Amino acid sequence: MSAMTRNEAQLRAQLLDVHHYAVRLDLTVGDDTFDSTTVIRFTARTAGDTFLELKPDVLRSVALDGHPLDPASLDGNRLPLTGLTPGPHELHIDARMRYSRTGEGLHRFTDPADGETYVYTQMFLDDVQRVFPAFDQPDLKAVFEFTITAPAHWSVLANGITTRLADRDTDGAGIWQSAATPVISTYLAAFAAGPWHSVRTEHAGLPFGIHCRQSLAPHLDADAGEILSITTACFDRYHEKFTEPYPFDSYDQAFVPEFNAGAMENPGLVTFRDEFIFRSAVTDTERQRRAMVIAHEMAHMWFGDLVTLAWFDDIWLNESFAEYMGYQTLTEATRFTGTWTEFGMERKPWGYDADQRPSTHPVAPAPEDVPDTASALLNFDGISYAKGASALRQLVAWLGEKDFLAGINTHFARHKFANASLADFVDSLAAHTERDVHAWADIWLRTTGIDTLTPQIEEAPEGWTLTVDRRGSRPHHIAVGLYDHDPVDAHILELRELLDLDVPSGDIVSASGPRPALLVLNDADLTYAKVRLDDTSVATALSSLSGIPDPLTRAVVWNSLRDMVRDGELEPETYLMTAAAHLHQERDLAVVQGVLAFARHQVAVRYVAPEERPAALATITSIARDLLRRTEDGSEPGLRLTAVRTLVDSATQPDTIAAWLADDTVPGGPELDPELRWRILARLAVLGAVGERDIDAALAADPSATGEEGAARCRAALPSAEAKAAAWQRLFHDDSLSNYLFSATAQGFWQPEQADLVREYVTRFYPEAVALGARRGPAIAEAAGRWAFPAYAIDEINLQAGRSCLEDPEILPLLRRKLVDQLDDLARALRVRTS
Repeated sequence: MSAMTRNEAQLRAQLLDVHHYAVRLDLTVGDDTFDSTTVIRFTARTAGDTFLELKPDVLRSVALDGHPLDPASLDGNRLPLTGLTPGPHELHIDARMRYSRTGEGLHRFTDPADGETYVYTQMFLDDVQRVFPAFDQPDLKAVFEFTITAPAHWSVLANGITTRLADRDTDGAGIWQSAATPVISTYLAAFAAGPWHSVRTEHAGLPFGIHCRQSLAPHLDADAGEILSITTACFDRYHEKFTEPYPFDSYDQAFVPEFNAGAMENPGLVTFRDEFIFRSAVTDTERQRRAMVIAHEMAHMWFGDLVTLAWFDDIWLNESFAEYMGYQTLTEATRFTGTWTEFGMERKPWGYDADQRPSTHPVAPAPEDVPDTASALLNFDGISYAKGASALRQLVAWLGEKDFLAGINTHFARHKFANASLADFVDSLAAHTERDVHAWADIWLRTTGIDTLTPQIEEAPEGWTLTVDRRGSRPHHIAVGLYDHDPVDAHILELRELLDLDVPSGDIVSASGPRPALLVLNDADLTYAKVRLDDTSVATALSSLSGIPDPLTRAVVWNSLRDMVRDGELEPETYLMTAAAHLHQERDLAVVQGVLAFARHQVAVRYVAPEERPAALATITSIARDLLRRTEDGSEPGLRLTAVRTLVDSATQPDTIAAWLADDTVPGGPELDPELRWRILARLAVLGAVGERDIDAALAADPSATGEEGAARCRAALPSAEAKAAAWQRLFHDDSLSNYLFSATAQGFWQPEQADLVREYVTRFYPEAVALGARRGPAIAEAAGRWAFPAYAIDEINLQAGRSCLEDPEILPLLRRKLVDQLDDLARALRVRTS
């Protein structure tokens, strides 16, 4: 199938104005296919030739202005339209289309819990053509209307309000009509159909709804108040910030099964992965993460839907803004006031890591660097999200929020229901400030890499001075925190002063008296840069990190230590000992979870040598036991749950967690829920303490979709040659696994405890992943590169096999990108081990 190129899109946009899509779908014709009939009205500005995109199972008929076209002229996914005359045209296409099991196009899912079936669309980036024919590019906006025939007991959701018009005489199937949308891009057209459980309300004169599959209904009902409260609070706050009102006729949020992303910003019908409907206990940071995604997707109604990128080089105009606005608005409008700490601990390292790999790219890449839709898919990463949001946070700190919002509102007013570029956005900002935002954009958004800021402190009898060494090229407006030991308790640090500083600057900060015990560059985390500590501050951090008063400052310091480990400047064991010294006193859950995640998933399994791994896991287990003891009074359930999860994942002997599973509770709580049962069973499978019968029994007790995924993960984790061979066959040769079951199986397969058992599969992975991607497409290729990669084989054999694979010209671009990143992380782990 041909990828759309930017040049082709520009030529087609010069030729056509697309006005209206009338899409008629019949979802009752079978389990594998559906009928799709579409009428497209468009105008040719001049005479010329063009094409339409479509990926049918069978193309039955095509007619242009009443004249039949030959269906056999379809070439791959392109239907040529030749000899167009200037003026209006009408195109009729009738096709049979195929459902997806990979989360692309129209995904179909049957719930094992009750046998009910659900379908939903995921059109981004160029998958609308899997559902109906389209001129599939973001700057050919049009009105969309759906008429959908669905089984009698189903309901249908869409971008616009839906109405059940009639029932079909033969079987009672419902015929549903969606209200016409305003003009939107093709990738934003959406619908979802099934026997949804729905909770509806009205707010600001608009209908709001939240929806999930029937088997999750009790769990949605339990959280409906929180979800709707977050939704309406963010909706109101955006209307205080933005002068353009919400531009669509309703706001539905559908939590759908086997969704590949976190969520998708379809206008009026946001789709979320339904793991956000919590079946089991979660921490407050996980609730905050769900709330942030709600806020993020709602921001897209303006950033991305009302004003849309013209081409995918400006994907940051969607994602960076939604990421920044999601965190900021959640902080302003809800009970989640510590969101930037979670951003610093979880999201920002994602950006830092991506920006140090060979695949790094500017936040706003040059148009020629995104020549087609295949290359555009590569940029949905920590740079477009986390780095871009960090850059915007720095912009607000430098520009001021008042001028920033004024520029945004000018941007909306100028480009609503149309498309815009980086240049358009910068021009809108420039209209409200005397600062040179064009120069700022060039240096912050058009360059790659990460700056490093290092303090240089000189002490003298009369006082001390500070200068900041910058390795990099960007200007930074930062806060500098100066901290002293508490005179009574040396483990507690007190803020002496918070300085504002521009870097680079010719100014030298000077002060009388003793230097601070701890000096933190980028206190408040307002810029995007690696921060180093001077030697005295490193010593203070290692001894007194938990005594820093503000959690966001603690996050900055923890990230500095994390970067030092990754760069070979701090021993991994020192990081673990620092965690052991301070986490039992840490008050912020996002900090605890972030430090433990790095310790468990990077330090213990990648950065220390195999013979040192048991000691690393013992340290992590000790930390978790300290947290359990601290939470025995029940006052911090999220922290206790984090400790329990860490103990399960780090167990090297089965006895304790097997007893928990047998008793269905952790002593002192919590009682086990489905998530904890499957987590314990998976770890017991790795340790060889359970077998197929135990997994079958657990699945019989929890015959849900999550249960099926848990069982697949456990079976793949069993430490036998037969189990590994069966799992490998399912992954790479049985193409029936859905996207989620594929990922679960891959997650279970590789275990550092089983290195000898799976050694033969390390080099097999590369050619078989390439062949798999060619057969099953980008979504499964991406999952293979993420979850099925042999990440625990930290050796030159794995590295060289991977580098040889990258020479294969047939490898899918998305898989190539994943492998480039994984291999760079592998090479870094090797360097850390030998540094």
